[in-house]
Amino acid sequence: MVSIMIPRSITLILVSPVLVVLSMAGSGCNLPNFDPKLATRPYPYELHTTNVLPIQVFRDGTHIEIVNSTDLGWTDATLWVNQRYAASIKQLAPGQRVTMNLFTFRDDLGEKFRAGGLFRTRPAAKVELIELQSAEGEPLVGLISVMPGEGE
Repeated sequence: MVSIMIPRSITLILVSPVLVVLSMAGSGCNLPNFDPKLATRPYPYELHTTNVLPIQVFRDGTHIEIVNSTDLGWTDATLWVNQRYAASIKQLAPGQRVTMNLFTFRDDLGEKFRAGGLFRTRPAAKVELIELQSAEGEPLVGLISVMPGEGE
């Protein structure tokens, strides 16, 4: 059996480029948070109202659950989060519960809502203001955002 001795300085010279490449590959996982092709229309500030409906919105990680406790229904409506991010909601019937992924909410630049999750690179944004718009040009109505307690 033949044994070859490699000096320590040569080992460092050979290993160093491999370590640099591996560290650069890890930083490449930070993908942009926007896609202009998925941009929505800008938030309609002129249609904001102080009207509120008894529809509760609960956050569960990267999802929200909407509980329609009214006798009113909506089809092809827009749900707005924090006066910036919008997503279409196909149907919200009376008494219905709908779960929506917060990553589907986009702003007018195509930026995704910072929903958090396991591989997040920035802190998750709070869901503070939820509004429903029955159709483009119609006034918005507020929904009740049920915030989790401390430690949840």
